[in-house]
Amino acid sequence: MSEEAGQTILEHIEELRRRLFRALLALAAGALVSAVFAQQLLEWLARPVGGLENLEAIEVTENVGVFMQAVLLGGAILAMPVILYQLWQFISPGLLPYERRYVYLLVPFATVLFLSGVFFAYFVMLPAAIPFLLGFISIPTRPRPANYISFITNLMFWVGLSFETPLLVFFLAKVQVVDYRMLARNWRVALFLIAVLAAVVTPTPDPVNMGLVMLPLTLLYGLSILLARIAYRPPEE
Repeated sequence: MSEEAGQTILEHIEELRRRLFRALLALAAGALVSAVFAQQLLEWLARPVGGLENLEAIEVTENVGVFMQAVLLGGAILAMPVILYQLWQFISPGLLPYERRYVYLLVPFATVLFLSGVFFAYFVMLPAAIPFLLGFISIPTRPRPANYISFITNLMFWVGLSFETPLLVFFLAKVQVVDYRMLARNWRVALFLIAVLAAVVTPTPDPVNMGLVMLPLTLLYGLSILLARIAYRPPEE
């Protein structure tokens, strides 16, 4: 009998409460530390638009709100290892030994893929998108800090999330919902769906930015086929 099977529902709830409390403490501590570096973080986020001096607040509390947003963002980043550890401690008793080995491999891989997507959005997409958006139909534009920070953080988050596709495919292949042969046969459909996703994620309608998004997503689809092949288990006779 596993350790998980010996726990009652109330014990599960109490364990979850402890894990959530520790994760929130880590988030609070991370936010306090990031408050010291919030100005530098905001300056880094404002580089694609030319710096904080190119943003213009029109509400009295807007700068305070943007500062708090930066503090929470930095706090979440700093606390993420602790949050993931608490999540792992909560779910690990219910996993089999071979499932735990997969988690040890997939969690670092997921982190690398997500950060790759975030940096791709920041260093490749935004430098191409921001000048297009600000210069569209030649109307002078000075972005508001709240709107601008929300725009770029949302973009980086969703692009980072889209880079997790290979892990999702690996999981689906592991539970035998898909297999690598099906993925290889339907590459045309996948290419169409990638184009749709790129159109949704890309902040500008021009084909250049869509192509910038489609290229890594297409490569990630190829990686998905490879991971599905690794996860494939022939049906037992």
